[in-house]
Amino acid sequence: MAGGKRTRGGVTTGPVAAAPRVRVLLPLPLGNAYDYRVPEGLALTPGAFVVVPLGGRETIGVVWDGEPDPGLSENRLRNVQAVLDAPPMTAVLRRFVDWVAAYTLSPPGAVLRMAMSAPSALEPPAPQAGWRRAAAPPAGARTTPMRRRVLEVLADGAARAGGELAEAAGVAPAVLRGMADAGLIEPALMPRRRLFAAPDPDHPGPALGPEQREAADALRAAVARHGFSTTLLTGVTGSGKTEVYFEAIAECLRRGRQALVLLPEIALSAQWLDRFRARFGVAPALWHSELTSRTRRETWRAVAEGAAPVLVGARSALFLPYPDLGLIVVDEEHETAFKQEEGVVYHARDMAVVRARLSEAACVLASATPSLESATNAQTGRYATVHLPARHGGAEMPAVEAVDLRRTPPERGRFLSPALVAAVGETLDRGEQAMLFLNRRGYAPMTLCRTCGHRLRCPNCTAWLVEHRAQRRLQCHHCGHVEPIPEACPECGSAHSTVPIGPGVERVLEEARALWPEARVLVMASDTIPGPAAAAAAAKAIQHREVDLIIGTQIVAKGWHFPHLTLVGVVDADLGLAGGDLRAAERTVQLLHQVAGRAGREERPGRVLLQTFAPEHPVMQALVHGDLEAFMEAEADGRRPGHWPPFGRLAALIVSSEDERAADRTARDLGLAAPGGEGVEVLGPAPAPLAILRGRHRRRLLLKTRRDIAVQPLLEDWLDKVEVPGNVRVQVDVDPVGFL
Repeated sequence: MAGGKRTRGGVTTGPVAAAPRVRVLLPLPLGNAYDYRVPEGLALTPGAFVVVPLGGRETIGVVWDGEPDPGLSENRLRNVQAVLDAPPMTAVLRRFVDWVAAYTLSPPGAVLRMAMSAPSALEPPAPQAGWRRAAAPPAGARTTPMRRRVLEVLADGAARAGGELAEAAGVAPAVLRGMADAGLIEPALMPRRRLFAAPDPDHPGPALGPEQREAADALRAAVARHGFSTTLLTGVTGSGKTEVYFEAIAECLRRGRQALVLLPEIALSAQWLDRFRARFGVAPALWHSELTSRTRRETWRAVAEGAAPVLVGARSALFLPYPDLGLIVVDEEHETAFKQEEGVVYHARDMAVVRARLSEAACVLASATPSLESATNAQTGRYATVHLPARHGGAEMPAVEAVDLRRTPPERGRFLSPALVAAVGETLDRGEQAMLFLNRRGYAPMTLCRTCGHRLRCPNCTAWLVEHRAQRRLQCHHCGHVEPIPEACPECGSAHSTVPIGPGVERVLEEARALWPEARVLVMASDTIPGPAAAAAAAKAIQHREVDLIIGTQIVAKGWHFPHLTLVGVVDADLGLAGGDLRAAERTVQLLHQVAGRAGREERPGRVLLQTFAPEHPVMQALVHGDLEAFMEAEADGRRPGHWPPFGRLAALIVSSEDERAADRTARDLGLAAPGGEGVEVLGPAPAPLAILRGRHRRRLLLKTRRDIAVQPLLEDWLDKVEVPGNVRVQVDVDPVGFL
């Protein structure tokens, strides 16, 4: 168990009441807080972190709001054992935990666990010992030139760490030991170092154009009001949205409040961090899954103490203990990466708006391609809007063309059409950079036997195995299962009969090397760019023109700025349109528009080629004509009559079990107990598109209601009617964004 400095009576904001018991919420998937007895002499207020017994062990919890159960007999109560010396959890964060739990139908303890994601941070950092000049050095103590240099460094009276002191004075550590023995210096506790330098809101940044200044003024005013507001910040790719919301961060800093920026891929945001340093003079605090446990502990504590003025993080950063949050920015707010699909299922964009409301803070949702939900909220006046219509610095939007693969198909066995091959060749000949985009990792998405037609499938999931030729392996991108490429078909036994079907980025790389052998090629995919260091190295190589051709998956759409990139070729623009996903067209137009926006961001004009079998599709037409607004209006018109989001509410129940019959029985029982009435419809049960995932059989039911009907009471009543066996799991997904 992570411990901390334990104190009795260490909470100073006044006791809750004279009653000798409190409610304590534990970071466990439990539905309610537990009552505990408060020992004599110990004063507790809501938010205090305490150590309590649970079963045969100790655990850390939080004193929660509300009255203990007066009907609980005294002999069933156990004592709070200690209070931890940590900043109490704020009332805002406690309310946020309760709100998220109620909205997502999750146990409050499971949500609390996300807010206690660094339990070791509840222990104050150990004091560090150093040296200072002795207050009363003995008369006649011998001094040498080296000792005098040490005393000169310590002349300001401040304590210094031994290593730092020895280095500053140019002496060996033995000299310090001798001076201590002689009484010239004495041990002293070091002041705690500041982990994060304070960003300077008045540090000179890039010059803003007239439209950017007007937009920045609007966001600064929203922050200055010190109240809740939500603003949708839109603008074409390259219009300077980041620099605009930086001015909102600067205003937040001037008013002494903390700012949070949520990014969909914080580990891949090297260029964003460079821009932040250029504007504010220092780096922000970071929060993402790749931080070391020590950095997480130090960052969590710094946030709680108000010593991290700006934090940039992934969706989990919403649950950090900010004492006074004044601004939340959700960059690329349309990204589905903000939806957490496991554990507590929530959408960070929507929860950011809630946290801002509870904190009386401003919220900014930024995107070149806003979600239909956010666009609708802006149109109805729930959100304010700020729009940047043109690229910054006079750069023009790229010209977008559709390449009809029915008329100009690639050569047999190839995947790049003659038009795209010619365009890449011309771009490279001019000394400019080109990008080929395909949202598929690996070499091929499917492998089959040419003899019997058997398709190699994951043993744990309803998914094809993806070939990764460079590693000589087949991999499931859903559960991570890996196996070698077989020498013979596992079904019919034919030797060397398996063949790859379709392209992945590795196969495009193979084709590119054959076409342009002299080109310097970089593949940008999650397999090749695994974290911050690799992302920074890739961005640096591209900016320094050490790369001619970039081949990438969706991570190349995440806000990169490559000044010399003038051509983007989309290998398969139709890829995201397959299947019955409600948001397939919306997501495809957003992704392709973001990818297209990488081209021509400086003085040289950009060009985008979309390889498609359906150039007449509304998505392709919207991209070619640059009319995303008309596309989104048509998308809204298609959803409004059927009360599909954002004009109605959805909630999914995902039933899963390792026992297929148990999953079917529970799904059937839920179907029979489904709610009804005007404006309420239940679809299913039906096998999920991924009917088996990680060895569990999955069935789905979908609740659809009018916008004015709250789904949570319906779900709670529905679930109460059905007894779920212990070997079956029912996951609730309110406002689903995916349907796999």
